[in-house]
Amino acid sequence: MSASDVRFAVRLTPRAALDHVDGVIDGILRARVGAPAVEGAANNALIRLIAEELGVARSSVRIVAGASSRQKLVVIDGVDPSTIVARWPGLKV
Repeated sequence: MSASDVRFAVRLTPRAALDHVDGVIDGILRARVGAPAVEGAANNALIRLIAEELGVARSSVRIVAGASSRQKLVVIDGVDPSTIVARWPGLKV
């Protein structure tokens, strides 16, 4: 992990009508994806969604904890924490 990595918690809801970020509740990013929680499909959809929201490459977004639970720890490489907090105010990074 380098100094430019940012970590934050995500609460993921699979099988939603569409992929979107609900916002921040209690410092945790809430997201919904249409993919089911089968064989990593929901995790891949979450990585794609976060990368698109932040305008970074998918390879810069990693799930480092909670891959099989709704609560996940996500790491973004090479992004300033203030950029992420500006995008999602109230997020604990």
